[in-house]
Amino acid sequence: MKNRLKILYLLGALSLIASCGESKTSTSEKTTPTESTSSKPAGIDVDLPDVIPNYGEDSIQIHYKRADNKYAPWSLWLWHDAADGARYEFNYKDSVGVVASYTLSELSLDPTVSDLGFIVAKNPGSTWDAKDTDGDRFIDFDTLTKDDNGVYHVYVFSSDSNVYTSPDKIIADNISELYFKDEKTVIGSASNPITKYEIYEDGVKIGEGTVAGIKKFSYTFADDHPFSFEKNYSAKVTFKGTGATLEGGIALQKLLASQSFNNTYYYDGELGALLENGKTTFKVWSPISSKMTLKIYNNGTPTSVSTELGSDEVYKEVEMVKGDKGVYSAEINEDLSGKYYTYTAYNYQYPKGKETIDPYAKSAGVNGIRGQIVDFSKTNPEGWEDITVHPYDRKQLTVWETHVADVTSSATWTGTEANRKKFLGLVEGGTTYSKDNVTVKTGFDHIKELGVNAVQLIPIFDQANDEVHPSFNWGYNPLNYNVLEGSYSSNPYDGYTRIREFKEVVKKFNEAGINIIMDVVYNHTNGAVGSSFDVLVPGYYYRYTGAGALYNGSGCGNETASENLMMRKFMIDSTTFWAKEYKLGGFRFDLMGLHDLDTMEQLTSACKEINPTICIYGEPWTGGTTGLSTSLQASQQNTKQYKGYGAFNDKIRDALIKGGLSGKEEKGWADTSVALPQTEIKQLMSGIRGTIDTGMLSYPDPDLAVTYVTCHDNYTLHDRFAAAGISDEATIKKMAMLANSVVFTSQGTAFMLAGEEFLRTKKGNSNSYNASYEVNELDYSLKIDNYDMFENYRQLIGYKKNLSCFHFGADQIGDIIVQNLDSNTVIKYAIKSTTTVGEIDFKTETVVIHANGVNVDKRNEIDLSGYSLLLDTLGVLDPEAPLGKVKPGAYQTIIAIKTLDNGE
Repeated sequence: MKNRLKILYLLGALSLIASCGESKTSTSEKTTPTESTSSKPAGIDVDLPDVIPNYGEDSIQIHYKRADNKYAPWSLWLWHDAADGARYEFNYKDSVGVVASYTLSELSLDPTVSDLGFIVAKNPGSTWDAKDTDGDRFIDFDTLTKDDNGVYHVYVFSSDSNVYTSPDKIIADNISELYFKDEKTVIGSASNPITKYEIYEDGVKIGEGTVAGIKKFSYTFADDHPFSFEKNYSAKVTFKGTGATLEGGIALQKLLASQSFNNTYYYDGELGALLENGKTTFKVWSPISSKMTLKIYNNGTPTSVSTELGSDEVYKEVEMVKGDKGVYSAEINEDLSGKYYTYTAYNYQYPKGKETIDPYAKSAGVNGIRGQIVDFSKTNPEGWEDITVHPYDRKQLTVWETHVADVTSSATWTGTEANRKKFLGLVEGGTTYSKDNVTVKTGFDHIKELGVNAVQLIPIFDQANDEVHPSFNWGYNPLNYNVLEGSYSSNPYDGYTRIREFKEVVKKFNEAGINIIMDVVYNHTNGAVGSSFDVLVPGYYYRYTGAGALYNGSGCGNETASENLMMRKFMIDSTTFWAKEYKLGGFRFDLMGLHDLDTMEQLTSACKEINPTICIYGEPWTGGTTGLSTSLQASQQNTKQYKGYGAFNDKIRDALIKGGLSGKEEKGWADTSVALPQTEIKQLMSGIRGTIDTGMLSYPDPDLAVTYVTCHDNYTLHDRFAAAGISDEATIKKMAMLANSVVFTSQGTAFMLAGEEFLRTKKGNSNSYNASYEVNELDYSLKIDNYDMFENYRQLIGYKKNLSCFHFGADQIGDIIVQNLDSNTVIKYAIKSTTTVGEIDFKTETVVIHANGVNVDKRNEIDLSGYSLLLDTLGVLDPEAPLGKVKPGAYQTIIAIKTLDNGE
């Protein structure tokens, strides 16, 4: 995700694909071969050409060697700053093994701007079986030299995470592992037998040992020489065969995750660039760095991005002072608002210094490379002080999920061209689309007409994207968490512009009665190595195995360690900043199961101090094997421990449409052709009551439940039913309407994918994270084709918001009488409640009937005498005529209401 959307495992059904994605395979044909390489090594199991062409332009060759010579199932997953992750085959062979040879233009790669990240895996794509090493590998072009034909060569070996520049180094001496097991013990291992090792502290030798020709060693500190986090440690290793000596830094990952480190260095103060009384103070937490410098730029654009607009040479550099808890600071006696800044950290991982953006930066220049110092009082639109978040009960919410660009990317959105795919396009009014003498509202006016009271925007924080030449991307590739994504701004070069424009979005939606919910992705970063977290405190912000490899519970190459106190603090500081400064109505957490329960509870509590009705929910699962203990995870099996936040109920989704991990041919209650077993009906009925039923445990609390059938992940409803083999469009439309009719008449927070209200299609794409804008667009011509469906949604949304019977609390849901009738083909429930009209309260009973398409002729009639019709999704009942006995039709939802005498 700048973009290597990598998936190891699909769990919990929806979100992993949100974080990651399907693969694509490069199929470009090569030019006429002019350069020959040697033949394949003995025993190789693939038949590939051994003549690699001279492309006439810069290219890269990744040479790959396996000890077992079994290459058939292996291929590459490549990514970089300006391109999403994608699968690339090994397409040639040579004397080393196999080769992946591609032009840099084919990879959309500029080596002066981007490193190239890669993994070698079996069948990389929507799933994969294995990687040949833990963690990611990166190719730094600053360390390479092109040959005479413009080719960069790198060499890699299975089970070795190093990247080499010549073939002889594949089998040469190298240090495989070097880490602290605890504060007294260093563990090392090497590729070849060694004879000697030496341990250094801040460049001074403090210990040594000899080894009798084996590949591993262990060193224990002397009792009178304590370990210190304030110092840098390294080791030199001498190899037996060659006599060569190599040096490497000793990794601290295990120590940094210790309670001792967290307690000693936890800092509860404010971090970042702070403006006060005409001064600017910079504070950054980096306890293991030996030195930190601050650079202040007038310009937020590096010359690598734009030679015309950029500037690299003009900056002021200040050495920072290290203080309590490992916080470096610098105070400048000026108001530097509007200027840009970076830090350069010197530590065991980056002994020569590495420049990085501040993770606490509140805005940035183009592509998120330099942070911006912001005076937020200069960013508020007129009337901003009058905006307050609407205090909706979360059980009244009707959440409409969309990508910023989807609302305006279609040709059927006819607004201002400059606003297309941008923040300001979201709130441009007066746009319409006409077809066959029918005109409908589009864009912002469509959302208001639909009547939802919450819009969830999938990631709008700063992503690892090319903001100058954007391509479609869902945005689950975090770069800077407290910065808005510049590609949605009219001017990505100016950090203030994106803030002003997004505040205008919040303001306009707020005036329409709609809260903005922000999709957040704190569970992983775009990349671990080289990220601001990694540069400032390498080994701390992520979860690592005992040997120092990155855990990958996100399926995207890394996972953050929310249980570490400063990562927890960062998440709390970040969400409270967004909630307060941008007046947000809530947060949706990607892969929330990767976060620990304590962090989620503390974060929710802090956000509720700002906004007591803030709505926080997330995906209660992980995307793979995590380093966090199951008992600590904010995952589905621990739902009962949630305090103040909720989760998606995938069980009601799977009962209705067989989403998530189900095979595409499988069918749920909404589209089945046969009666379903009672176990699945039980999950459906539990979900209607606002209960999360995990199969073993049930949590009957609508404040915990987000009820849904589709989101940005997986198929739209239209495409889901089509994939299951249903070809009749009229039937698909009825099935889709039925599925979301259940959602909007269930307890808990109602959630829908944008465009379902007019039968949106992504042309069969089940994972459109990096598909085209055309695939992901909201096509408003479908609103004309399916206007009756749109009207049904309007009514359902209105009832969900306004009828108290559809937003009961946990203490009320026992009064909901849910029946399954006619061999599980009809679901009927009656709810007694108080309905308020104006200032008058009425005791009412609301009846909801849902019927699927099985055994329609054999159904019994249901007596609705005395009820008034609120909704008939098929439109076959006369809304003006008295109701009597009704036989539910195929894929029909009926809602009826009557007043009760004497409260009965």
